[in-house]
Amino acid sequence: MSKRIQAKHKIDRRMGENIWGRPKSPVNRREYGPGEHGQRRRGKTSDYGLQLKAKQKLKGYYANISEKQFRRIYDEAQRLRGDSSENLIGLLERRLDAVVYRAKFVPTVFAARQFISHGHVKVNGRRANIPSMRLKVGDVVEVRDKSKQLALVLEAIDSPERDIPEYLDVDHKKLTASISRVPALSEVPYPVMMEPNLVIEFYSR
Repeated sequence: MSKRIQAKHKIDRRMGENIWGRPKSPVNRREYGPGEHGQRRRGKTSDYGLQLKAKQKLKGYYANISEKQFRRIYDEAQRLRGDSSENLIGLLERRLDAVVYRAKFVPTVFAARQFISHGHVKVNGRRANIPSMRLKVGDVVEVRDKSKQLALVLEAIDSPERDIPEYLDVDHKKLTASISRVPALSEVPYPVMMEPNLVIEFYSR
């Protein structure tokens, strides 16, 4: 697993948006960018700049996926039939770390990566420790018995911060989750507007 070396709050500050919708985001206090030049007035952003920001925002949202991995997901989205931007979102939402996060087994998508890599999750009854693992519709994700009483899990379940999307079937008593269908962009509960069409344009240049 590639290591995330960048502080997640810096992603919020650089984007100028609270991309995870968390109350602790520094954007809630300082809407300008980080660094000594963060408060400078910004000029009009070019088309390339808008496309780059859309890519960095979407990539950052999913625990700051590496560029190599994100490009590979884009390439796959292009090969699939249908709208490439919708395909891109569908592939991202079927990642194991995204499902663990959406099911509210952990408080953040970064915590989901760590939770999985530390061996707290099973998929279809077998231990899974790869956050980027691609799930299929109907696959069952389960928190291991030894991990069900972890404070991290119990606090996440009780948190009113996020709702569980309709394309997931989640049982918090058994701590299981499965994807009932591949979601469309409009169904994914992003706290800010994501523009996967601009991501497709960025890579298609």
